[in-house]
Amino acid sequence: MNSKQLTLTGMMATLIVLCAWLTIPTVVPFTMQTFAIFLAVGLLGGKLGSLAVGVYLLLGAVGLPVFSGFRGGLGTLAGVTGGYLVGFLVMALVMWLGERLLGTGTAAFLFSAIAGLAACYLFGTAWYLLLYTSSVGPVGLGVVLWQCVLPFLIPDGIKLALALALRQRLRRVVQAA
Repeated sequence: MNSKQLTLTGMMATLIVLCAWLTIPTVVPFTMQTFAIFLAVGLLGGKLGSLAVGVYLLLGAVGLPVFSGFRGGLGTLAGVTGGYLVGFLVMALVMWLGERLLGTGTAAFLFSAIAGLAACYLFGTAWYLLLYTSSVGPVGLGVVLWQCVLPFLIPDGIKLALALALRQRLRRVVQAA
């Protein structure tokens, strides 16, 4: 990595942290993290965008309060909603795969972002079901989807549209820097 790539990756990891702190508490907190991940991968590409998400998760894993509600630590990652946090990395990796297979055009970015978000929802929901059932008791898939996925569909669509608009405006600036 050169110094420009290192700096941009660090800036995007920081943006993810800042977006995690913008929180509306619910079962799975509403944050702006998905926006930051869309933007990180959209501006930096799949490799560096995924690295930024990995750095963010490592900062949280070592205990820094980078997750929503100023939480951090392995306990947060291993909790019932931790799958959605780990799912952010799955999301970035799926977007990277989409970039490799489809290119970096607008349509390819939208498709890979939607596929990545679906993978994040799938991973996080499976994690939630597994841990909730083993620690609290049985819960239906419909209940988990109602609490943990459905309320996020429209806000995440808006975040994707915002990230796409910023990507269009900032991409040339980032590449020229």
